[in-house]
Amino acid sequence: QVQVLESGGGLVQAGGSLRLSCAASGSISSINDMGWYRQAPGKQRELVARIDSGDSTNYADSVKGRFTISRDTAKNAVYLQMNRLKPEDTAVYYCNAGIRRLGISRAYWGQGTQVTVSS
Repeated sequence: QVQVLESGGGLVQAGGSLRLSCAASGSISSINDMGWYRQAPGKQRELVARIDSGDSTNYADSVKGRFTISRDTAKNAVYLQMNRLKPEDTAVYYCNAGIRRLGISRAYWGQGTQVTVSS
């Protein structure tokens, strides 16, 4: 059994910062990619940032230069530092982890954390 739990969302004014955290727990053999996605009301879920097991990263164009993804392999954790937030960053942010357990690899999702940026 695996759990993926996010924390750190909230309400912030435009220009402010938030840091999201996500940790995977349970019977885990290894974790490959980890990432953050977001879904705004009425829109499809979209990639925000991903980081692989070699710490290579990729970002959505809309967040480049403002957001930074990092991971702590020992803690099975991934973080998203969000700076210079804009109202259009308002969304539910979901953590995603590519986890291998019992010889099978699949993607696991967290329950989501709300980020609201006021203008």
